[in-house]
Amino acid sequence: MKKHEITFSVIKIPLDFLTILTSFFIAKTLREITDLIPGVHLPVQTISNESLLVFALFWWILWVIVFAIHGLYSIKISHSKIKELLDVLWYSIYFFMFFSLFVYLSNGILYSEEIPRLIILFSTIIASIGIICQRLLLNYIQSILISREVIKKRNILLVTNKKTEKNKKIIQDIQKAKIYHIIGYINTHEVDEKNLKYRGSVDWFLKLLEQREIDEILVIDSDFSKEELYEIWDESRIYGVRYRYVTNYFDMSAPSTTLSLISSIPTIEIKNTNLENWGRVWKRIFDILFSLFFLVLLFPFLVFIAILIKIEDPSAPVIFKNKRVGFKGRHFFLYKFRYLKKEFCTNEWDTHALKIEEELIQKQSQRDWPLYKIQNDPRKTKIGTFIERYSIDELPQLYNVILGNMSLVWPRPHQPREVEKYKLYQKRVLTVKPWITGMWQINGRDKNTFDKEVKLDIFYIENWSFVLDLKIIIKTFPILFQRK
Repeated sequence: MKKHEITFSVIKIPLDFLTILTSFFIAKTLREITDLIPGVHLPVQTISNESLLVFALFWWILWVIVFAIHGLYSIKISHSKIKELLDVLWYSIYFFMFFSLFVYLSNGILYSEEIPRLIILFSTIIASIGIICQRLLLNYIQSILISREVIKKRNILLVTNKKTEKNKKIIQDIQKAKIYHIIGYINTHEVDEKNLKYRGSVDWFLKLLEQREIDEILVIDSDFSKEELYEIWDESRIYGVRYRYVTNYFDMSAPSTTLSLISSIPTIEIKNTNLENWGRVWKRIFDILFSLFFLVLLFPFLVFIAILIKIEDPSAPVIFKNKRVGFKGRHFFLYKFRYLKKEFCTNEWDTHALKIEEELIQKQSQRDWPLYKIQNDPRKTKIGTFIERYSIDELPQLYNVILGNMSLVWPRPHQPREVEKYKLYQKRVLTVKPWITGMWQINGRDKNTFDKEVKLDIFYIENWSFVLDLKIIIKTFPILFQRK
């Protein structure tokens, strides 16, 4: 464990104390000025500074306990900054409800001077914002110090028997994290590997441990026996070195297992997806709220785009309906801003338009079948070229999300004639609703092969979480604007 990791984790506790203490007194001052409720003027209720200090100290103690229990003071560099900030927000809300109930039940028992409810609410909001800003600042300072080598990176040792070509993606990901220094690799014998230093076998590994040169071990693949791998793992525990391994394909396709019984027979069940029961309910609620928010926010812009489309071709519709295959193979109409000329808008019954499209696919498609991406498509309108380039044509799909036949994040919907070409395993993407954005959108877009796109979608299905959805949505915006 690096000293700076301990320092940056421990310092959060006194900083949280200052933030919470300050938030109480700011909240008290704010409450004496206004209740922040439009059209309502509640009687001003306040509390003495001495009593407020007692509540603030008690609040801070409970706050630290709650955050510590849920790992928010964990002594390690978190790669999931979004999850950390969401956890701060979620547990702040949770704590507000708990503290309000405590204050209500304890009045007259533990204290006589009651703290006004609005001060508790204002304190929660101010403290949450302050702690989130504090975490962002600490993460930024830490990353700057690491990049400038003011504080040392973590030394990571690879266990691998593969050459650079096969390790390339893993090595790039390690380097992308910007907190690691790869000190080499170990194996039973040296691999024809020029970019990584061979550090020997198990005996040399033990020497490296004794010299405290290793902070983490990452097992990719090796020629070591099970006994030798166990020895590596056991020794790493003794020296407090973090031990991790890269999952194989089966591990990655089966991330969640549960123990269950068939009568008295114990069995291990591999879950298909985390999107079951409440996961599906919460995702649907999130989809509706998020889509309504953006439809209201973007309404003037949507009207403006519709007017431009209509001006260019007054006789054609603004919205184009295209049949797609969704959840469990059900067909539905996907709504898009029309970016093709009226006579080229393809539907299954328009044989002429389909024939022209097939010819263009053969000549100018940039992607492998069953997907296609026609380069320099002559069928586009002038405004259509612009809105398709920046994916503005897909904004009406927010209405599809509200209807329930699409989701903000999930595998993308394909046309029936494309789905007919699916291989058996590729039909796995039809087990969930289609999407507006997803793993494919933020990982290469049109440069991906169809097979890679399906694998990304399957990975998403099997590893879904609310945090993953937010990451995908946040990463979608710069990709759309920068076209990367």
